[in-house]
Amino acid sequence: MIKTTNLTKRYGAKLAVDDLSFAVAPGEVLGFLGANGAGKSTTMRMIAGFIAPSAGSVSVCGHDIQRDPVAAKRCMGYLPEGAPSYGEMTVDEFLAFIADIRALRGAQRRARRTEVVERLGLAGVLGQIVETLSKGYRRRVGLAQALIHDPQVLILDEPTDGLDPNQKHEVRRLINELSKDKLVIVSTHILEEVREVCTRAIIIADGRIVADDTPGGLEARSRYHNAVSLRFERAGEFEAAQAAVGALADVAGIEAQARELRLTAIPHAGRNVLPALSELIVARAWSVPELHLESGRLDEVFRTLTQSPAATATP
Repeated sequence: MIKTTNLTKRYGAKLAVDDLSFAVAPGEVLGFLGANGAGKSTTMRMIAGFIAPSAGSVSVCGHDIQRDPVAAKRCMGYLPEGAPSYGEMTVDEFLAFIADIRALRGAQRRARRTEVVERLGLAGVLGQIVETLSKGYRRRVGLAQALIHDPQVLILDEPTDGLDPNQKHEVRRLINELSKDKLVIVSTHILEEVREVCTRAIIIADGRIVADDTPGGLEARSRYHNAVSLRFERAGEFEAAQAAVGALADVAGIEAQARELRLTAIPHAGRNVLPALSELIVARAWSVPELHLESGRLDEVFRTLTQSPAATATP
C-alpha cells in the first residue's frame, strides 16, 4: 500500500534522506525510528506529499505522490509533528474546515464528525478556541483531522511527543485500535512506543536504513538478549554471587548495581544462562526474591545502530 523507491532528499550540500527503499503492507504498524536529525520527519513529509524528493518515488495506494497527488492524499491521513492547526478557530470550526477540504457531504459528513469527536473525546471542547487548548487536546484535534475522512493509510509524526503519561497511553490505545483496519506509520524516537504499538520497525541513521525488523527481532540483536537479572535480599550473598555467576561457562559478563543488590548475567551469544544460574542459586541457597529473563534492550540496539551506522551489518 506504501512503497518508496530510492527516495532521496538534499538541502544544498546536506543529504537529509539517502536512497530509502521500503514497502509497507496493510495491517502493519511501522515504527520509523531515528535520532534527532536522522531524516525521519523529512521522509514522512515526502511520503505525505508535503515536500518533493530530490530523487526517487513514493507510491500510496497505487498512486504516485508526485504524478497523482490528489488521489494519493485522498487515501491518506497525516498528523505532522507539532499538530499544526488554525489557532483562531474553534475545534468545531476547524473540523468543519477539514471536512470541507476532504469534500465530505451530508450523512457521511455528519457520521464522520460524530465518530472522530466520540473516539477522541472532543465533545467537551468543540466550542473552545484551538490555541487555548492544552497540548494533549491539540494533539487530539490533530488526530481528528487526520481521521475525519476515514483514510486507509495513517502517517503520524511524533504523535505522543510532549504528552503526559496518561495522554500517551490514550494515543497508543487509539493507534492499536486503528491498526485493525488501517496501515499506520509512526515516526518516533520513543522506544517504548515501538514495543507497545508497532509490528515492525525501521531504524535510520544519517538518512539511511540501518535496520528493518520486528521489535522482537531487534531485541534479539541486543547483548542483553536472554540475559538474566536477579535481585538479592542480603548484601553478603550479592557480593559472593558476583564471582560465582561470572565464573559460569555460559556467562560473558556481569553487571552489578550495589544500591539495589541487583546482578545481571549477560550470556555469550546464543547461550542460555538460566539453567546453570538456577542450579547455582539452589546450591548456594541464596535468597533471590526477584529473577527475570530479558528479551533484549531496544535502547542499547538503537544506540549501537545510530551511533556507528557505518559499522553495522546490512539490515
